Amino acid sequence: MNQYIIYFNQQWVGDHSDEWVVSRGPLANAVVEEMKDAGVYVFAGGLEDIDKAFSADATSGTLQITDGPFIATKEFLGGLTIVHVADDEAAKMWAGKLALACGWPQEVRRIG
Repeated sequence: MNQYIIYFNQQWVGDHSDEWVVSRGPLANAVVEEMKDAGVYVFAGGLEDIDKAFSADATSGTLQITDGPFIATKEFLGGLTIVHVADDEAAKMWAGKLALACGWPQEVRRIG
């Protein structure tokens, strides 16, 4: 069994009405419940906006905590799900279910 992260960048969501985005919540929650029932669920959650981020950096030898993301970027993580499944095919299947429920792309990577 392996753990996989299924995630999306906020920019992949696209431009939709608030009503449309809210309507996707129950669909995504249903997939999460299906994951729990299947025994593959580890964690899932959306992230706060990037303007509420802060960073910890110790590369200089001294820890510095700063407001904002570590690096300015046009894309940022919007949400993630972690599953514990047998193989790549199972991870792809769950990512597909999330992509259909959410209405935007998902990317999958095995956690090493």
